[in-house]
Order: sequence, then structure tokens, then C-alpha cells
Amino acid sequence: MLRKLTTLVALTCALVSSQVFAEPTVDQAAPTFTAKTADGKTIDLASLKGKTVVLEWTNHECPFVKKHYDKSGNIPGLQKEFTAKGITWLQVVSSAPGKQGYVDGAAAIKANKDRNAVPTNTILDPEGTLAKLYGAQTSPHFFIINDKGVLVYKGGVDNVASNKPEDIAGATNYVREALTAIASGKKVPNPSTKPYGCSIKFAS
Repeated sequence: MLRKLTTLVALTCALVSSQVFAEPTVDQAAPTFTAKTADGKTIDLASLKGKTVVLEWTNHECPFVKKHYDKSGNIPGLQKEFTAKGITWLQVVSSAPGKQGYVDGAAAIKANKDRNAVPTNTILDPEGTLAKLYGAQTSPHFFIINDKGVLVYKGGVDNVASNKPEDIAGATNYVREALTAIASGKKVPNPSTKPYGCSIKFAS
């Protein structure tokens, strides 16, 4: 009896673990979350239902992020264009304290001001909880959720995995492609792509 009970408990724990950390799947409901933002507020994904939501992992010290921010304005340009169309754009910073890219709220707001970034808000995730929930691997790494709460894109910003800004012009911008398709009521052409950039700087 004791052996059966122990086995049951082990199976239950394994199931819970896989549910908590299972990587989200395109065309399935996006994992819900509640998180703290750089301006001291709390944001709840469920409250954003009815809107398209972009989750963008970022690390302002990563060379690949610098390519798309400081050296080209590529991602800030996407933020400006699509937030003007009603898209909710949430940066996520998952660098742990003492690691590359870690920021507190004030530093996150200053970094965005310095690089002309205009996300809707910035989520601070120093424990890496949200990154692990979504299976985020790099900075940048994008996840797009449609107005029904379904994950419709996960992957990189584009298809040229370099840190050279001159490569942007010839690349396929997957984020623009996905958001344009969603706005037109069409299927995202490339719903799952390979991200590239700096690894997420977890505490351990």
C-alpha cells in the first residue's frame, strides 16, 4: 500500500512539473501569468484578452539586442509602428541580479529612453519564472499571442542570425510578418522559427 502511495505521489509531482514548465505550443492557449512591471504596476495576461500581445525578451547589453536597438532602431521602429495600431508590446527582462542585462525598474525605463524604445511596458523577471514558463532561450526572443489568448508565433526577430546591423535590410522580419498577418485575419506564415541572440542570464 505504501509503495503504491509513493508511486502515485511521484507521478502526481511529475505531472505538475511538466504542466508548469512545458514549453508553450503554437495554436494552443498561451500560458497565463501575472508579473511586475518597471513602473511598479502589476500586469495580468488574462486582462489583456481581446488584444494582440507581443512578448519580447531583451537584454540591453547583448550585442544581438544592440544590433536591433542602438545600431539600427529596428525593434524600436516595430514597437512604435505596432503599438500605434493597438498592439500591446511587453518587453521581458529575465537577467538575474549581477548578470549581464539585469536592471531594476528605474534602469529599465532609462535604458529604453536612451535607445528610443517605446514598448507598452517592461516586465521585470529576475527569477526567470516567466522565461521558464514560456521556454524563452535568448535575447531577443519573441512570442505573439492573438486576441483570443492563443499563441500564434514564437521565435526570432528575423532569419539572419548575426550581430551586424547591415544584415537587417536583407532579412525576413518574422515579427512584422506575423503581426501583419494577424491584422489581416490570416494565418501566420512562419509560426515557429529559431531564435538567436544571447542566452537568458538565469541566476543558476
